[in-house]
Order: sequence, then structure tokens, then C-alpha cells
Amino acid sequence: MPFLEEYVDVAVVGAGHAGCEASLACARLGLETAVFTVSVDSIALMPCNPNIGGSSKGHLVREVDALGGEMGKVIDRTFIQSKMLNVSKGPAVHSLRAQADKAEYSRAMRQVLENTDHLQIVQAEVSEILTEEGHVSGVRLYSGAVYHAKAVILCTGTYLRARCIYGDVSNYTGPNGLQAANHLTDSLKSLGIEIYRFKTGTPARIDGRTIDYSKMEEQFGDSRVIPFSFTTDPESVQIDQVSCWLTYTNEKTHEIIRANLDRSPLYSGVIEGTGPRYCPSIEDKVVRFSDKNRHQVFIEPEGRYTTEMYVGGMSSSLPEDVQHAMYHSVPGLEHAKIVRNAYAIEYDCINPQQLYPTLEFKNIKGLFSGGQFNGSSGYEEAAAQGLIAGINAAMEVLGRDQIVIDRSQGYIGVLIDDLVTKENHEPYRMMTSRSEYRLLLRQDNADQRLTPIGYQVGLISEERYQALKEKIRRIDEEKNRLESRMVGASREVQELLTACGSTPLKTAVSLAEILKRPEIHYKDLAPIDPSRPELPQDIIEQVEIDIKYDGYIKRQMKQVEQFKKLEGRRIPEDLDYDQIKSLRIEAVQKLKLCKPISLGQASRISGVSPADISVLLVYLEQRQTKKHVDE
Repeated sequence: MPFLEEYVDVAVVGAGHAGCEASLACARLGLETAVFTVSVDSIALMPCNPNIGGSSKGHLVREVDALGGEMGKVIDRTFIQSKMLNVSKGPAVHSLRAQADKAEYSRAMRQVLENTDHLQIVQAEVSEILTEEGHVSGVRLYSGAVYHAKAVILCTGTYLRARCIYGDVSNYTGPNGLQAANHLTDSLKSLGIEIYRFKTGTPARIDGRTIDYSKMEEQFGDSRVIPFSFTTDPESVQIDQVSCWLTYTNEKTHEIIRANLDRSPLYSGVIEGTGPRYCPSIEDKVVRFSDKNRHQVFIEPEGRYTTEMYVGGMSSSLPEDVQHAMYHSVPGLEHAKIVRNAYAIEYDCINPQQLYPTLEFKNIKGLFSGGQFNGSSGYEEAAAQGLIAGINAAMEVLGRDQIVIDRSQGYIGVLIDDLVTKENHEPYRMMTSRSEYRLLLRQDNADQRLTPIGYQVGLISEERYQALKEKIRRIDEEKNRLESRMVGASREVQELLTACGSTPLKTAVSLAEILKRPEIHYKDLAPIDPSRPELPQDIIEQVEIDIKYDGYIKRQMKQVEQFKKLEGRRIPEDLDYDQIKSLRIEAVQKLKLCKPISLGQASRISGVSPADISVLLVYLEQRQTKKHVDE
């Protein structure tokens, strides 16, 4: 019986946030790309909270945008509330977060895919990855159809052998009741790919008409909205925003949960998968934080044109009757009608240590992987990985060098390095504390850090690249002007400093020196700086941060120099660790398993000590010397 046969350059399995970025990157680089999804209606779906960004995640979205990705542009068109988080803290942890219109976001991203040249959407389930002599050769669909491809990217999200659970109810479906992908796991295992079983969850959705908002605290968006994308006109995002609401659980809520823990699949053994430590269910919170008498509950709209509200902070897999009692105990939710029950979802994913930092599988050439399938959580983490996997799959097909974003270049680099280097036994979530160079990796300067790489790859236009160069020129010009413009201890200067709560001058200093004072801002200097040019807000922000944090930035840049030295020492793929004397047995085992590409990556492997790195360094130098002698 004959089956359909098609030929493409790249096949992308899954059309969630990772699959969208991966397929767009490949198609925009001129490659014929097919993206497969179990349902076209699930493209860029937000099965959990419909928001983009948040602490550290906002950095990832900005970096995706800086490299030429799409997520930032789409959320700028579809958000209903936006807020910059952590503004009371330093700029390193400022993070943008936007509540999305769930349906509009999915529709807008689908529209982008549908109108991208070289990209076709196929509603079908992929059941097998095809390989020839250790190189991927295509995919087979459940229907029997074969799509031959030069590269394949796995972005299956939470759909592989997915099972949704609450109480005694267990359905083998994907999120939101969509069809699961049940036939690919066996093919992956037959290729020697190690599979994990992870879990995540989501809270109930309730009818907003049945909420008593008078018992809650209203949460507003920022009065002046800052867009995610560096290409979005700031004026276009100044819209009427929708409110969110804050309430709290109480002791009654906790009593209901504790009395029914034996009925929770989490504690009865029904759920086998490992859940995210940093996004626990409400039953987990009550058990683990028994000293707390309340937990925050955020009531957030799912969109402008629906009454469904998301109950943030109360994800659960408790039985239906317990969920009703538990939610009704929360102030403002006493008479709430549940539209969709909370549930946990189990799914298959991989041990990401099987991947290079390029997100290509070590044992299968041309097979790449991105998103929650790599053992991470979150839409933003997924999009970042999908973009890098897409870029590198395209580079592989085009015969160009693949790219690696390292830890000193972006949160994307931290995310991927942590996944492929460290042992992760739970869904990985990005946090600012994971980045050792976070003062350099701010969300405000993502374009300066990564847009040149996007341009080099081919995803950033010449016009956008030249605009960035002009922006950097203006930043440097203004910093130089402030450093050279001197002011004395005149009455006007002293009055300004006093008004800002700063100490008077004793001698002449530059405007830059004054700006370094914590209580002084760029706008405050206007009365004593009549020659200042008219500058857009993003340039002013960069100038102020660069001057205020100059000493700290220089210190971190020196740390990066040391980091780069280890990262620059490449480790040959064919290195036989068994032949290196003085390496501890554990180090040999971990190095053989991880196959690090550099000494820097090797130094971050659990079980590899600084002494092992010294031994490895000496061995590599001796090997290099012997090679030169032999030549």
C-alpha cells in the first residue's frame, strides 16, 4: 500500500512556543520547513497561566526578540495588562511581565506562521523519527506518510504520552483536553534516547461573573507600558489595561487540603512524574510551608472577550469535590463557579544531558530538541530553546557553523548550559539567581548583547542592525559628554543636590560623577545641563545604568574574561578520558556521559572537581604539544 512521501529541509515536531520559534527561524532562513501539530488549534497555546515574562523570564523574551524571534512581537500585540517587576531593586533583576489574551495570542502567532514563506503547517501526529547511519533522515506520521528531512527538531512540549489527573480521574489527553501524542516515545527509545517522566499542573478556571471582587485587592498595570520587542513602537502599547486581583488562602483552606491529602494523586502514588520545585501545587505548599497561615492567590483574566479567570497560585490535582470546597473557602470565591477543574499532567521528556549546547543530540546527527521536552518549564524557556534549536538546525542544513550562546552572553546561555551540563531531576525553571553575570545580562541591553548574533545568523535585517549600531553610538556619545562636562559648586548646583537629598559639592566634578550618586537620576540634571541633546528613553536608561554601575560592570567583565579562557579551551570530541591518568573514576564517568565541548563546561559538571580540571588542562596542553612535534 503506497503512502504519501514529501521532501522538506526541516521537520519540526510540535507547534507550541518552542516549535513556533524553531519553524519560523528555519523558514526565515530560506529552508523549506514543515511544522507538525496534533491540532492546529493548539498552536502557541497557553495551557497554564496566559502570561509572558516575569522574573528572569522577561529577560528570555527580550533575548529571543534580540536574536530575531517572534514571542516579544506577538505579546506586544495581544497583552491586556503589563507590569515591570522588581523596580524597587537594581536593574539586573528588573523583569517585564504581561498578561495575555490567551485566544488572541494563539491566533496572532498562528497568523504569523501561516503567512511565512517556506513554512507549511501539518495537522498530524509524528510516530517515528527516521535515521540513516547515525543521521536523521525524516519523520513518519501515524498515517504512514513520510516526510524526508535533512534536520528534525523535537518540540513536543507536554504532549508525549500525556496523562491529565485530578483525584481518581485520569485521562490520557494533552493539556486542555487536546489529543496526546502516544506513538513517538517508543521510536525515541529505540534510538537510544533516555526518557524521563515529568509532571506539571494548572489551577481551576472560574467564571468571573461569580467572583466577589470587593473582598480582593485590585492589581493595576503600569501607567507607562514598556514593550517587549525592541522593534515595537512604545506608543502603540499604551492601551486601556485590564485589572488583575489579589486574595489569599486561609486556615480553613489549609484544613480542607490537609484533610484530603490521602485523596491527592500526588501523595497516593498515582502520579509518578517529578513536578517543578519552584511552582508547587497548593497541596504541596500547605505541606512544605506548614508554618504559613496563608498563601497569595492571583485572579487573572484569560482574555478580554471571556469571563474565564485563572486562579494563580492554586494549581492542584485534588478530587473535584475537594477543589470546590477549597476554592470556595478563599475570600471572594465563596460562590465561584468552576469552568474547568484544576489538574496535573504527566508527560515524557528527555534527559537533556544527551544534547550538545547547540541542542543537537550527541548520538544522532541532525536531530535537535527544544522546549519542555528538554526537561524545562515555562513558555519563555521553551521559546528560547526552540529558537536556538531552529537556528542550529538551519546552520546544519546550510553547512554553516552552529552557534552557542554562552553564560556570559545571555540568560539563554545559562538556561541551555544548565540543562545540558547539570543533572536535572525536575522541570527546570529560569531564575535570575542562576546567572553569575546578571548585572551584564540585563533585560534592557539584550539587543546590544545578542542582535549582532541574530544579524550574523540572518534573522536580523540590515535596517535593524544599523539602527542598533546608531543606538550604541548615541549611548557612547552621551556617556562621553557627561564625563567631560564639568560643573562647579555654584548655588544652582548646590540647590539641585539639596533638593534631591544629596550632599553638596566641595569641588568641581563631571556630570557623570554626580549621576553616580544613587539618589540622582539623569532627568534631575536637566537644570544644570542646558546643552543636553534630546534622547529617547531607552538610550537615557542605558546611559544612566552604565554610569551608575560602572565599577560593578567592570568587575563582572573581568570575571567574564577569566570565564572565557576556560570556555575557549575546546575539548576534542574523540578524547578518550580512560587514558588520562590521575582523573578520578567519578570524573571519568561524568565526562564520558556529558561529553563537554570545553573546559568551562567540564568545570560545571557535578562530580568533576577543580583538581580534575587541572589534570584535564595539563593533558590537553601535552596533547597539543605532541601534535605540533609530530607535525
